Amino acid sequence: MLLFRRVPRSFNRSIGASISYRSSLGVSSNLILRAAARPMSVHHGESTIRPEPDKVLKDIADYVHNYQVTSDLAFETARLCLIDTIGCGLEGLNFPECTKLLGPVVEGTVVPNGTKVPGTNYQLDPIRGAFNIGTIIRWLDFNDCFLAAEWGHPSDNLGAILAVADHLARQGQPLTVRDILEGMIKAHEIQGGLALLNSFNRVGLDHVVLVKVASTAVVSKLLGLSHSQTIDAVSQAWVDGQSLRTYRHAPNTGPRKSWAAGDACSRAVNLALLVKKGELGLPSVLTAKTWGFYDVLFKGKPFEFQMPFSSYIMENVLFKISYPAEFHAQTAVEAAHTIHKQLKALGKSSDDIKSVRIRTQEAAIRIIDKQGPLDNFADRDHAISYMVAYPLIFGELTSNSYTDSSAADLRIDVLRAKIHCVEDNTFSVNYHEPSKRSIGNALLVELNDGTILDEVEVEYPVGHKRRREEGIPLLMEKFKRHISAHFNEAHQQKILATVTDARSLSRLPVDKFTDLFVKP
Repeated sequence: MLLFRRVPRSFNRSIGASISYRSSLGVSSNLILRAAARPMSVHHGESTIRPEPDKVLKDIADYVHNYQVTSDLAFETARLCLIDTIGCGLEGLNFPECTKLLGPVVEGTVVPNGTKVPGTNYQLDPIRGAFNIGTIIRWLDFNDCFLAAEWGHPSDNLGAILAVADHLARQGQPLTVRDILEGMIKAHEIQGGLALLNSFNRVGLDHVVLVKVASTAVVSKLLGLSHSQTIDAVSQAWVDGQSLRTYRHAPNTGPRKSWAAGDACSRAVNLALLVKKGELGLPSVLTAKTWGFYDVLFKGKPFEFQMPFSSYIMENVLFKISYPAEFHAQTAVEAAHTIHKQLKALGKSSDDIKSVRIRTQEAAIRIIDKQGPLDNFADRDHAISYMVAYPLIFGELTSNSYTDSSAADLRIDVLRAKIHCVEDNTFSVNYHEPSKRSIGNALLVELNDGTILDEVEVEYPVGHKRRREEGIPLLMEKFKRHISAHFNEAHQQKILATVTDARSLSRLPVDKFTDLFVKP
């Protein structure tokens, strides 16, 4: 059925005037009349009614504002995580590639009541402070990790949390380390909860999107935003430009992967501050047809969740204790150290190796199985062949093992060419199993004389929950090494006495805690 609208007289008069005008130009009046009489289409347009916020946004805000963390294990693990993460940041300062990115945008700027950056004398606004702290924490890929459908480093969020809390404490707000620990538990949970079943890497996005979302949620509460404002801030984090994962993969691997988390932290703080000033949120940022996150960036698939937010992620976080290596290779590196000792006992060396087979998980093959030349530090610490070859040759793997000078030894690439990976389906399945979360690797070495050494299999790294008791003393030794390069013996003892007394540490004002690590 055709629909015609009643044409007002004023319109008829305008048509008549148009006909008269067009006639003077030689245009047929019949053509104009026929055009005016055509049926008008019915088009409803986009609805301007703002919907209720997406459930994911509300769930995150509910968790941040209303969930009470009661797990002693979570708080104790968070204390260890805080210690370790600060130490990793201090270690990152030993590398000029990192320190050249730090400081204020305008050299010499000091912000009154600004956040202080551990290991430096910088005092910066919280946005720039979050970038600085987040960058030093993440520089060496030595901080904690959580692996699932998506992987990442939940302690990256400390860059935003510490920057905001320290800034607020210096303004007189009564924030303590206990507040920091609670913020870390919740940021870990949001990032890890989203990572359990949702793979961002499979659509080409980097996991720092989860750092930005988690940090935005937690610092929103620290900044005093309401529940609804936190929803708005988190929506801004989802709509913000997301990082492509290409800087972690060949042939584009580069240093950006080491400051990407710092960038995410600074964006989180900026977005929360904008919402505090009245910026509106985007209630259907995830679910909006055509324009929402799901349709634009996640192939139309909504997020899935394995469990409600609680304190599971912090309780099950993986510490990098033994080696500054991408976490999927941790157990392979441990196995390589064992084989190095075996070779030494046999009177042989890496020169006697004919081939090395690494039996590993699917994720490791997808992320760190690289062939060909490795051009920079960031390339090497994400190549399983390098991380295995180096300890097979030298019996060690440290932060300095990835430098250009260390990589110049020709034996490394010769041995790398003899290393190949194969997927073990059991390792891949147990990697995702909630009760296991294993990261298994096994090395099988054949020598030039035909001897095949017994395969060395390691399923759980030292930093895993199943080896937590074994790992805690080693974690503290790691922290002692990291502070030793920055502070004299007396100050080191002061730091150690403070961080090992869990009860008094939790009551310590945030600014007093940060001051412990300020450069003298």
